[in-house]
Amino acid sequence: MNLYYFPGACSLASHIVAVEAGIDLTLIKIDGKTKRTGSGADFLQINPKGYVPALELDDGEVLTEGTAILQYLADLKPDSGLAPANGSMPRYRLQEMLGYINSEIHKSYSPLFNPATTVEVRQEYRNYLLRRYRLIEDVLGRQPFLLGEQFSVADAYLFTVTNWARIVELDLSDFPALGDFQKRVAKRPAVLQAMQAEGLVKAGP
Repeated sequence: MNLYYFPGACSLASHIVAVEAGIDLTLIKIDGKTKRTGSGADFLQINPKGYVPALELDDGEVLTEGTAILQYLADLKPDSGLAPANGSMPRYRLQEMLGYINSEIHKSYSPLFNPATTVEVRQEYRNYLLRRYRLIEDVLGRQPFLLGEQFSVADAYLFTVTNWARIVELDLSDFPALGDFQKRVAKRPAVLQAMQAEGLVKAGP
């Protein structure tokens, strides 16, 4: 399978989950401006939406949208515990959390990366994100991970998008449980491996 990615983008969550589950992927980096791969292939021919992640299966079928890819990868290795069983209430809780991260947190970062966004609008989105992170802080104040004691695909997603806070100058210092979560997840071997492969952190000596 091929994972089309951009370093540090939301595709990092899928990369982390694949490593956590022991799934071999071929990483194909996309140029964010030209929408081309390193070999010159047109990414828009692979994913007309034009954004990552995109997962090209061995039969040539392409799956897009991060929340779908995260669950697909977890279901390939159910023993990994990265997603509860389909049809169970815990699985619906996972989908509930993935939907919240996707619509309320992930998408609210987008205007902060746009240089055309005005100072006033930028502050509005920062304030919005802080309100939305309050729920996450409350959850992580009670348990180590979003669904409880077990690391899941939702944690990989939250970790990835929350890493953007520093880039857009979003102060999350009022959320100590979230800060501890970020540090804890960053130390996971699979997370380190994925981030090193994308050039986000340096490999150890």
